[in-house]
Amino acid sequence: MTEEGGVCVQLLGSVRSWAALSRSTLLYHDSSAMDHITFHHDTVLSDVHMLLPNARHLMTRLTAVGQPVFISKFKILSDGEKHGSDVPGRSSKEAEGYEQPREDGEQDTKGPQGTAGEDGEEGEEGEDCRDGKVEAFLDEDGDLDITHRPRETPKETSGRDLVRPIILQQSNPVLEEEEDNTDDEADRSFDIIKIEHTMATTLEDVGKQVWRGAFLLADFILSEPLMFRGATVLELGAGTGLTSIVTATIAKRVYCTDVGEDLLGMCKRNVTLNRHMLEPAGGDVRVRQLDWLQQDLCTDDDVEFGWTEDEVADMYDNTKIIIAADVCYDDDLTDGFFRTLYRLCSNFPRTCTIFISLEKRMNFTLRHMDVSCDAYNHFRHCLSQLQALLDGRCSFRVQQLPSTCAQFLLYERIEQLELWKVTATPLPLDQARSDSEPVSSGPGPTSEQK
Repeated sequence: MTEEGGVCVQLLGSVRSWAALSRSTLLYHDSSAMDHITFHHDTVLSDVHMLLPNARHLMTRLTAVGQPVFISKFKILSDGEKHGSDVPGRSSKEAEGYEQPREDGEQDTKGPQGTAGEDGEEGEEGEDCRDGKVEAFLDEDGDLDITHRPRETPKETSGRDLVRPIILQQSNPVLEEEEDNTDDEADRSFDIIKIEHTMATTLEDVGKQVWRGAFLLADFILSEPLMFRGATVLELGAGTGLTSIVTATIAKRVYCTDVGEDLLGMCKRNVTLNRHMLEPAGGDVRVRQLDWLQQDLCTDDDVEFGWTEDEVADMYDNTKIIIAADVCYDDDLTDGFFRTLYRLCSNFPRTCTIFISLEKRMNFTLRHMDVSCDAYNHFRHCLSQLQALLDGRCSFRVQQLPSTCAQFLLYERIEQLELWKVTATPLPLDQARSDSEPVSSGPGPTSEQK
């Protein structure tokens, strides 16, 4: 056990899983010690909440099972604030973290600070050294600025690749440290998204947290407004609804779907919290229940988040795009997700484009005694099966997209974040199929669903 900054963490030997603190739970002892957090082994914590220590989260209520619920604000960056491929405020050489290696035999003509240069003349620093005065070279934070020699590439001593998470784009600490303005007018700014969420949950309730995959997908949507403008979009596994809310600022209508009344209620409240963004854009978000392990949509009038017959018809007739963010972390749910994709797309009368974002999570497993990515590997296996599927109903084309779109939201865009595009095209012989015809099986493993 290690204790630092009032946080007690139990390390489980995970190299990289749901977060740097994998499988943890959040407990609050009293109102005067809200910053004292204890992590247990049975739940998970999102990197989004853990890696933003300067962000202020306002606790609003408790869930039905006693989980603290917070509201966080996420700013959509303007053109001048958007992140490029380099870390803001740093040159490309600084971002690399080392100097370019010199060719063999090439002399360092610049020389270290305070030594003779190419002409053999000492600089001002050298004169200060002779006088007994040494000038310290400090960075902007007051720390000693040391130029490091380039590191040699380590020799491969084993057949296993080194695991090195790389930060591709980093959040701007200046923007993170801005004080929150609690004024109602400021809260209703068009570029501020307010999301209600929890800070740690069991694996079954991870949808109540905000994950980096949702930010990546939101970035992509904001980068491609022409693709989404005026479209009917269906989100599977929407969680807190952040991506659906962003999509609704561009699209005509978004069906924001997931399971569980508590989660769907949280999602509905988030839609209400962001009406100031949706109403000017004319976007319509409808929070509905869609269970991947069930073949039929719930149309029961007594169910709060059930579908109406008109909505079912509209969803099947007009859906142009399906989106899903970070939903493939469990093999059974991944199987259900791909079967749902297959069932929906086989009943659509036109071509549908699916965008899937996810984070490749690496874990140390006792079964392999090595680092593995079982959930990611299963996702890739299902993708391959979907593309190879030949049943006379629908054809699928799979393509991985670069994760280099402009960054509109503040988060750590790491190398393990991926974005996939699946194009589903109905085959001519299937255009006369009834929308109500059930599909008994789909791509992926044929193991029985729970």
